[in-house]
Amino acid sequence: MDEPTGAQAATDEPPYRYTAALADQIERAWQARWEAEGTFHVPNPAGPLSDGFGEVADRPHAFIMDMFPYPSGEGLHVGHPLGYIATDVYARYLRMRGDNVLHTMGFDAFGLPAEQHAVQTGTHPRTTTYENIEVFRRQLRRMGLGHDERRSIVTTDPSYYRWTQWIFLQIFNSWYDDAAQKARPISELIEELDVGIREPGDGSVWAELDPVERRIVVDNHRLVYRAESIVNWCPGLGTVLANEEVTSEGRSERGNFPVFRKPLVQWMMRITAYADRLNDDLDLIDWPDKVRTMQRNWIGKSVGANIRFPTAVGEPIEVFTTRPDTVFGATYMVLAPEHPLVEKLTADRWADGIPSVWMGDAPDPVTAVTAYQQFAAGKSELDRQADAKQKTGVFTGGYATNPATGGQIPVFVADYVLMGYGTGAIMGVPGQDERDWAFAEAFELPIVRTVQPPVDFTGDAYNGEGPAINSANENGLDLDGLTVAEAKAATIAWLEARRFGRAATTYRLRDWLFSRQRYWGEPFPIVYDETGLPVGLPDFMLPLELPDTTEFAPRSFDPEDADSEPEPPLGRLTDWVNVELDLGDGPKPFTRETSTMPNWAGSCWYELRYADPVNDEQVVDPAIENYWMGPTLERPLGGVQLYVGGVEHAVLHLLYARFWHKVLYDLGYITSAEPFHRLVNQGYVQAYAYTDARGAYVQANEVLEKVDGTEITYWYDGEEVEREYGKMGKSLKNVTTPDEMYAAYGADTLRLFEMFTGPLEQSRPWDTKAVVGSFRLLQRIWRVVLSEETGTAHVSDDVVPDELNRLLHGTIAAVREGLRTLHFNTSIARLTELNNALTQSYPEGDAPRGVVEPLVVMLAPLAPHAAEELWSRLGHNTSLAWHPFPEADPAWLAVDTVEVPVQVNGKLRSVIVAPADADAATLEALARADQKVDAALAGRETKRVVAVPGRLINFVV
Repeated sequence: MDEPTGAQAATDEPPYRYTAALADQIERAWQARWEAEGTFHVPNPAGPLSDGFGEVADRPHAFIMDMFPYPSGEGLHVGHPLGYIATDVYARYLRMRGDNVLHTMGFDAFGLPAEQHAVQTGTHPRTTTYENIEVFRRQLRRMGLGHDERRSIVTTDPSYYRWTQWIFLQIFNSWYDDAAQKARPISELIEELDVGIREPGDGSVWAELDPVERRIVVDNHRLVYRAESIVNWCPGLGTVLANEEVTSEGRSERGNFPVFRKPLVQWMMRITAYADRLNDDLDLIDWPDKVRTMQRNWIGKSVGANIRFPTAVGEPIEVFTTRPDTVFGATYMVLAPEHPLVEKLTADRWADGIPSVWMGDAPDPVTAVTAYQQFAAGKSELDRQADAKQKTGVFTGGYATNPATGGQIPVFVADYVLMGYGTGAIMGVPGQDERDWAFAEAFELPIVRTVQPPVDFTGDAYNGEGPAINSANENGLDLDGLTVAEAKAATIAWLEARRFGRAATTYRLRDWLFSRQRYWGEPFPIVYDETGLPVGLPDFMLPLELPDTTEFAPRSFDPEDADSEPEPPLGRLTDWVNVELDLGDGPKPFTRETSTMPNWAGSCWYELRYADPVNDEQVVDPAIENYWMGPTLERPLGGVQLYVGGVEHAVLHLLYARFWHKVLYDLGYITSAEPFHRLVNQGYVQAYAYTDARGAYVQANEVLEKVDGTEITYWYDGEEVEREYGKMGKSLKNVTTPDEMYAAYGADTLRLFEMFTGPLEQSRPWDTKAVVGSFRLLQRIWRVVLSEETGTAHVSDDVVPDELNRLLHGTIAAVREGLRTLHFNTSIARLTELNNALTQSYPEGDAPRGVVEPLVVMLAPLAPHAAEELWSRLGHNTSLAWHPFPEADPAWLAVDTVEVPVQVNGKLRSVIVAPADADAATLEALARADQKVDAALAGRETKRVVAVPGRLINFVV
């Protein structure tokens, strides 16, 4: 690029000044060169992508990943690429450090948004999906991300979901061996049943079962199975909804239709079999404590006992409790409205002498319970839990026997008890539980304490430590005076001896509901034969492609018709549903499954496909998977070295991906037991939004700021508006797109700004006006290296002065540490300090090449296009992408430093360590890079900065 553009030549600016137009030209040119030369193509140790592996075989290697995006029609805004830029900076640094780095990007493209658009417009979701992907790819490429585009995947490509279906079949054809604590092929279960070393487990005798009965036994052991499950059924939309799609009012988030809880036969995945391993292995992976806690809470492991309370109907009510020692204080029981014993226990009439509050206005228990079940069916589980403080419920008219006291206690139905948790029944112990206390007070039930509270205790229920009280019977159980732990052990032993209960462990985690009555998803590779039982398709029939249709919406019903049943879109395609297939024993008629997989399926395994994207023979070559993901001393369970994404995926996606990975590990297909070793959650990019008098959002970039003395007001279209602060989003009309930033400043400026505004994990404010600071930094570095008049390098071969050498090597050490720890803001602050020193010492150019070239090399991960161009104009003809990163010479690292207090409005917020000779600008940059200072300044306007080198810095906001 030897000549200035016409636009530049027509201005009064120097012809080779770093401008947005020049940045655009440079960036596009280098992106084209990287693509043409395959700069970021990374070789595998085997297979089709192994060319060039011999050159990197002895290098360290790293697998860096982002949580891939869903390609929406709006494209990216500047909040989306925060993590993408960070992983690119880190991957570029590792590559320059000498590592063989796998870094690519794909698209999670099945799901509801594209289907909704198809329903509204009649355009096939495949069309809009791939149009959106092209927009995303253009935006990401323009950002200068160093992805190996050969490894990019799209979950909606049949070549990809062929393997999603194949993995589903491996899970379907597996069972969990509790003794071995691993999944095993279902064929091995059948062999053990045939030879008699294993029993069916349901009380039947294998040898006496006919073929269909045997298939049912086997199906009940599979890791994927069909079962009746309580789901969120929305007749108005004609589909089952996830809990997250239901509002707190028990209505659909989309359309505001009523949602009913009802049992439906659905595909389920037995993730609960892996509960302990999913819980325990969290200790061996490098994840944020917050995410570990969220996963552990979701798994919800509890140790206690199952206790059986006899009833008059011949079937006991079984409850799980973590406090079996409190059974003496159980004065009532509560069943979930869906519990199978509700109907049997419900009496025909109210008994004499019961409190009127137990009856309500109902003439009899049957009427009361039926009405209450209908009331509960209209609420989501989230709603039922949120409303738990407002105790509602009805008496069934039935009683159970407390096994410890022998007394009769009433049985209620209440919606705060959920059928999916524990046994769907609880014993009410109001003396030890606030929730039970509130229920007991509302229904005038007895309250019996079983643990003595401290003398200064003034609350209601007490669940702390203390001696047992009121806990003795005539049948050998006397807990009085025991500690809680002693009382638990004694109670469990007593219950087991009398067959009233047993020690047990339970989990909050439930099996994964794995089917959706929607069109835009992976078809199940399942057919049903004449028995109505499922049969998995053989591998040679994969992929089972999603058939084309023009009717994308499931059939909807009267929104109040809770008795309606789902009719998925695929069910209308009778020629596709009803087929004749030869599965090995001659052609036979079969019926296909008409539900599709949930949108989580494709993201459960994409890390494996990134590693081996063009393998047509297997999901991943074991040698390739072991190279990129196999266990090491640092990663004992293996997995991707770094995975960056939002905390909103802390539970579902990450839990589901870990489950699939562990099944494939058990079956011997992979060597890593975990998919992602290190997880980092990037923060949010936040922005101001503005609302008018109606509360409606207005276009943020059209709002004007008016200053009147100390008062600041905001105006839109001649009217004053209110300002608020939060996430960037289209609905808030405060979006800034990367395209706008590319046009105004260039991609390198966007990259620098996003990396400088705080540590990766921290949310940070977006201020378009502040972006110019990063742009000016690039202009200053450009001027240090090049003449703005000629575009040629103006550096010297002079010896680097000792003071500058000391600063250079201190900068190298600090920049390396910042890049290594993902604290890119500190790296940029130190580069700024070094460049300022060069600018001050060599204002007319001719800075020593021995400092200028390391500065350009260190800039390369952060602003790669500008660095590549500067490197080229310094006389080098190779890319910086693989150039060695500078190493600090320890002999030059002995530099004097001072501690500088940092104040905000005169109040001490932090203390930073700075070079003793740091100037005011360097002090400000270092202070802004400090996490505590950044938090104190977030969302506030800085009016003045008072910096006294070596002594103090104060931000006036």
